Amino acid sequence: MKRIAVYPGSFDPVTNGHIDILEQALALADEVVVAIGIHPGKVPLFTFEERVELIDQAVTEELGAEAAGRVRTVAFDGLVVDAARDLGANVLIRGLRDSTDLNYEMQMAGMNGAMAPDIKTVFLPASPETRPITATLVRQIAKMGGQYDLFVPDCVKKALDKRLAS
Repeated sequence: MKRIAVYPGSFDPVTNGHIDILEQALALADEVVVAIGIHPGKVPLFTFEERVELIDQAVTEELGAEAAGRVRTVAFDGLVVDAARDLGANVLIRGLRDSTDLNYEMQMAGMNGAMAPDIKTVFLPASPETRPITATLVRQIAKMGGQYDLFVPDCVKKALDKRLAS
């Protein structure tokens, strides 16, 4: 049976922290579906299509072509367990940076487990060097002219620089 994992998030933009968790997820699953949540009330910095392109580029550049062949990106709007079920996944991947993440993610895992007991949540710890990274902080630092290249893949830095220059 093919092990399909869903890694949900906004990925606006994809960061080195996301790539770290994605690399760990690829060690556990045959295929990882990066599921970008689409919220009608939110206006992201990058469009869905741009985020897909950045994720594809970052995975290829950071993890290699073999890994890229095992990752696909989709959009979802609604419950992540419904998206996972529709995708044929049996695992949800959640990255943990700290105890705040753990408290929130434990609640989510409990609710998701009650709604979809056949889909298991797997928590993956962020590596020490990526632990402080959030896409929100990256956007804020970039908008304020700070140095953020340590926190994102090169392709994302170029895209952010271009977006903020316009």
